[in-house]
Amino acid sequence: MFKVLQESTSMTTRDGVRLDADIYYPDSSEKFPILLMRQPYGRKIASTVVYAHPIWYAAHGYIVIIQDVRGRGTSEGEFNLFAHEIEDGIDTINWASQLPKSTGDIGMYGFSYQGMTQLYAAIPKPKALKTICPSMIAYDLYSDWAYENGTFCLQINLAWAIQLATETARLRGDEETFQKLSLASRNLPLSDPITANPSLFKELAPDSFYHDWLNHPYPDHYWQKLSPKTLIGDLDLPMLHIGGWFDPYLRGTLNLYHEMAHRSQYPQHLIIGPWAHLPWGRKTGAKDYGKEAISPIDTLQIQWFDHFLKGKDTDIIHQSPISLFEMGSNQWRSFNQYPNETKKVFYLGSNGLASIREDDGKLTQTPPILTGEDILIHDPWRPVPSLGGHASIPAGSFERSSLDCRSDILTYTSDPLEQDLHIVGDVSLEIYCTADTPTFDLCAILSEVEPNGKVYNFTQGYKRIETDDLPIKIPLQPTCIKIAQGNCLRLSLSAACFPAYPVNSGTGKLPFEERVIENKIITVKISYEVSFESLIIVNTSI
Repeated sequence: MFKVLQESTSMTTRDGVRLDADIYYPDSSEKFPILLMRQPYGRKIASTVVYAHPIWYAAHGYIVIIQDVRGRGTSEGEFNLFAHEIEDGIDTINWASQLPKSTGDIGMYGFSYQGMTQLYAAIPKPKALKTICPSMIAYDLYSDWAYENGTFCLQINLAWAIQLATETARLRGDEETFQKLSLASRNLPLSDPITANPSLFKELAPDSFYHDWLNHPYPDHYWQKLSPKTLIGDLDLPMLHIGGWFDPYLRGTLNLYHEMAHRSQYPQHLIIGPWAHLPWGRKTGAKDYGKEAISPIDTLQIQWFDHFLKGKDTDIIHQSPISLFEMGSNQWRSFNQYPNETKKVFYLGSNGLASIREDDGKLTQTPPILTGEDILIHDPWRPVPSLGGHASIPAGSFERSSLDCRSDILTYTSDPLEQDLHIVGDVSLEIYCTADTPTFDLCAILSEVEPNGKVYNFTQGYKRIETDDLPIKIPLQPTCIKIAQGNCLRLSLSAACFPAYPVNSGTGKLPFEERVIENKIITVKISYEVSFESLIIVNTSI
């Protein structure tokens, strides 16, 4: 381990904007590779909410650069979400590769926005950039980040937009706006006539990206010009992909991984822990996943960079390319390919009382001999609240037995399992249902029911329904969990999950125009006719 020195420095972009950075480097006459992180939250933080401090990385023999992106921290220019990260990214790489004591080889790391800056910087294929470690990112900015199955991700998008706008106010020295936004960040403004379009935020942050995201509810050109998916071309680098089972952007991590694993000539490794967006530790929500869940990412990244930037023969390159944390057993499992071959089907059925009695709705492995329907009434005055999962704040697994007692939630529960059930990978719901409004929402949550009656969610999916095509198909968040013998599997269905997602007004209007006063009571009917089999499909493994 090296003693580490630190200094602050600047570079100038092609259009004359100064970008500031902190550099951490070993106190040695040797030359070292560079690890680069470009971020918008103030470079002193350096993503230490999930990673070790840059001093730790530098002590392992790296020059570590933490840079404020344009218009953030002390860097000059105007911050415009993702708009300058390609050009500024390659300018930074070209500058960094020429630093004294540098070997000229660069790797990048970081999560969330810092993961996105890696992808943008890699798009022009700079020669000095040898590898990246993108964590918790969007491959398609529309479907992996801003919207889920066509539904605006209200709570997370609004909270993040307020955070960035508050920092903008601080940088401008606007204390009044800063204080108002800071207060709003602790109590999101969700009581306006148009819930998803708060007047306070329109007034205080009229230039926020949030307004563009809300006003582009379909995957149009606005999203295409920003999404790595449409910009990445034939980019090919070794990548270490990092995600969390309760991260809202897991779809993006997996979509990028699948794309690169399909066509790359370089190693593509995937690791997914039982984590929310942050922090990455043993406890997420109300569950403690044990010491094995403590983040190994810093150590793994050093091994990855040692191999691809220093040419060392490290352990990580010989390990299975996929490492998934299995909740329940609380152990890491290794795979050579993403598991998607073995599927198990559970059919939905009830005697029509799945909204009233938790012992009425059933999940069975054979189609139920039933003819009838369940009726779900959504009352917008008291929408079903969000609790944990990947799209709520806080995220994770929570005890939800009291929530499942609500009459506006349908529950379908299996018999106690005769043997352990290992669910790994994709999960989906196919359901035959109709509503008395032009549009409605469905929230599907899978939980584990313990013999003591406690119920813990582990994956969910949400979709805005705007079509008569049946069956309705809802992908849930991929997962990896062992449901122990003697426990039960439960599917909970509702027509809202607020404030994770906006309440569907039932009018056919979009979130940026849905007025609370227009919200309709929605009746959803789920059919169990023999020809209509509603079911939940899970990938399984031994």
